[in-house]
Amino acid sequence: MSSERSAAGGFPGARPRRLRTTPAMRRMVAEHRVHPADLILPVFVRDGISEPVPVASMPGVVQHTRESLKETAAEAVRAGLGGIMVFGVPKDEDKDAVGSCGTDPGGILQVALRDVRSEVGDDIVVMSDLCLDETTDHGHCGVLDADGRVDNDATLERYAEMARVQAEAGAHVLGASGMMDGQVGHARRALDAAGHEDVSIFGYTAKYASAFYGPFREAVGSSLQGDRRTYQQDPANSRESLRELSLDLAEGADMVMVKPGLPYLDVLRDFAERVDVPLGVYHISGEYAMVEAAARNGWIDRDAAMMETLTSFKRAGADLILTYWALEAGRKL
Repeated sequence: MSSERSAAGGFPGARPRRLRTTPAMRRMVAEHRVHPADLILPVFVRDGISEPVPVASMPGVVQHTRESLKETAAEAVRAGLGGIMVFGVPKDEDKDAVGSCGTDPGGILQVALRDVRSEVGDDIVVMSDLCLDETTDHGHCGVLDADGRVDNDATLERYAEMARVQAEAGAHVLGASGMMDGQVGHARRALDAAGHEDVSIFGYTAKYASAFYGPFREAVGSSLQGDRRTYQQDPANSRESLRELSLDLAEGADMVMVKPGLPYLDVLRDFAERVDVPLGVYHISGEYAMVEAAARNGWIDRDAAMMETLTSFKRAGADLILTYWALEAGRKL
């Protein structure tokens, strides 16, 4: 009887390695797979340049011209990607205290959205960044009060105007990334009142005050003075993210996100167990740069690390992954 139990329930009868014997076997029994349609490519378009400008801290990433952005959007369609998230980089002289170029129909982000939609139409989901940080001369995600603090409710009015302008420029989805209280509901009401009921909102629901944003700030030419800890979430807190989740869903978020990715896989899993809307994760600039730097030093296998990282997000429960590897990974997949 003991030998029968051993054969049925344990070694030597049970040998999990049988399901790892060949690449074909491992592929067949894989529990999680990354598909190109799961991937969203973040891109930067900079006003006033004639050639793409490499981002030094993010090997392989550039600040696009309007023309090179259109070419990249077309490549993303050919690679079968799910979406492209556009960030505008205005000229320094166009920045001001309230981020006026973020609501100017002639601002770089709005112009780029029209360019991309004219190039790809509805063949890929075109997303835009609903935030002020790239357009303000102080670099914060909102407007400041007389004491230099970010004014939540005054910022909501700016977001409402941005939402209307970005929708009119052709965005299918607005990425509400500023972490202002009430931002999703305020943008939703503004969109609906302007007749843009079909434009979706992707809530940056748990966006942490992370040390890994540094390369992104180079990419967008950030003018940040101070830090964002009064509005982005404290890395020590996870229950707080669930409160943010319930609020965003109640306000009408069509999709929700955890940002950054790898340091917050526990939060991603918590969200996955609770939501019935698409769940995204943003594999941010610092996470990307670490792998690229290690690979350039010969310390790790870059391609293997890339796919392992993306798979970890799927395993934790993400439906959508924003990653600077999206185009390359999409082609490989």
